[in-house]
Amino acid sequence: MSKMDINTWQEYPFSQLFIIEKGTRLTKAKMVDGSINYIGATAFNNGVTAKIGNTEHLHPAGTLTVCYNGSIGQTFYQEEPYWATDDVNVLYPKFKITPNIAKFLCSVIYKIGLKYAYIDKWTAEKMRNTMIKLPSNVDNEPDWEYMENYITNIKSKVNNSISLINNSFNSRELRTKIDTNNWKRFHLYDNSLFIIDSGTKLDRVKMTNNNPTVNFVGRANINNGVTDYIDEIEGLKPYEAGCLTISLGGEYLGSCFIQQKPFYTSQNVNVLIPKHEMNDYCKRFISTMVFREGRLRYKAFIDELNRHMKTDFSILLPVSNDNRPDWNFMEDYMRRIENRTKLYVSQMIYTMNTNV
Repeated sequence: MSKMDINTWQEYPFSQLFIIEKGTRLTKAKMVDGSINYIGATAFNNGVTAKIGNTEHLHPAGTLTVCYNGSIGQTFYQEEPYWATDDVNVLYPKFKITPNIAKFLCSVIYKIGLKYAYIDKWTAEKMRNTMIKLPSNVDNEPDWEYMENYITNIKSKVNNSISLINNSFNSRELRTKIDTNNWKRFHLYDNSLFIIDSGTKLDRVKMTNNNPTVNFVGRANINNGVTDYIDEIEGLKPYEAGCLTISLGGEYLGSCFIQQKPFYTSQNVNVLIPKHEMNDYCKRFISTMVFREGRLRYKAFIDELNRHMKTDFSILLPVSNDNRPDWNFMEDYMRRIENRTKLYVSQMIYTMNTNV
């Protein structure tokens, strides 16, 4: 798929395109169960964090929600009336919006919001003065027709790719469920696994990037948890590549990644330092199990991992005959996943290797 040429796009202030309103705080004590979407500062489930029955401050369908705190920049199109928390800005379009135009805008707005992540809050006031770059027509107005057609073509190609992939890889082997009945629970600090380090607990706003050489890992679930690239701090040695990081709380609780370069960490990110030689396939297997366990048994902002990591947090792992972690199983399994994924990607590239 060819790279999009944005050289002819033009910038427009958000205030020209949208009426922007801040959401309304609703405490848990006043929250009533119901069927109305409650939009919070999350990157998942179209922003929906709960279903409520409160009806006092609803926003209409056909509007956009943007997190200005927490998962900053996460943007969703809402197709039903909803309540937005005060961590969310609501965008009322001053133009005729469609689901396809909304999807195009959501991607562009999210990219803009990334520059505010972990540094500043993208408040309604700041957003009104922010510029958004969009395709334009001969009248120097946003080219809504282009956006509509672009997303329509993307959908068509994605649907074709999914169909081809399903037909190509619908094998019995890949659908077989793993039997975990004989697996065993291990604490991350067990002798065969890791040293759990509390991390450097740095504040990004106090760092510099004049000559960046070190990754900065925060509580994120994309880009391997890396949120910035910064200067090395004199007297503070970065962690070595090959260690794992795990987010202890917040929206991305349990997110666990292998770090490929030297790094520092933000608050509430622990570092897992292998006690023995461990290849990346086994680390990937473990990181997946850590994430699964974290999301299954713990709750962001309520019961987070901080007090559990060095005490009762454990993960299921396959075991060999001596009841130790079965490293061969983990490696073989992840190799199969890797090979299957490469085939998937090859198929996607093949089917989408035409101009949109």
